[in-house]
Amino acid sequence: MLPKQYRLKKRSAFAATYKLGKAVHKDGITVFIGKDNNTNNETKVGFVVSKKVHKRAVKRNLIKRRMRESYRLLIKNSKVNNKYLSLIFVGSSKLLNKNFNEINNAVKYLVSKI
Repeated sequence: MLPKQYRLKKRSAFAATYKLGKAVHKDGITVFIGKDNNTNNETKVGFVVSKKVHKRAVKRNLIKRRMRESYRLLIKNSKVNNKYLSLIFVGSSKLLNKNFNEINNAVKYLVSKI
């Protein structure tokens, strides 16, 4: 589970990150980036999978759990740059048929790209 200090919780924080409009894509994962000049704060992260991806919550939650775990492993290995205020990982229907290693590689690539 992702520690509380890294979670993006407020609706206003999600809206502000989406509004900024900077995004990076890779293998069915889109990352929206919210910048911050203050490097004292930890990077907050949110994970979203739309109901359009799959109607069953079990499938949507599976995708979110896999993305969350791969990001948690990056934090554990301290390969995350803390120069951002918020990141939102958005999963698409392409992730339904992918295993954890493929999702993990995509998340690693996206984090290194930003």
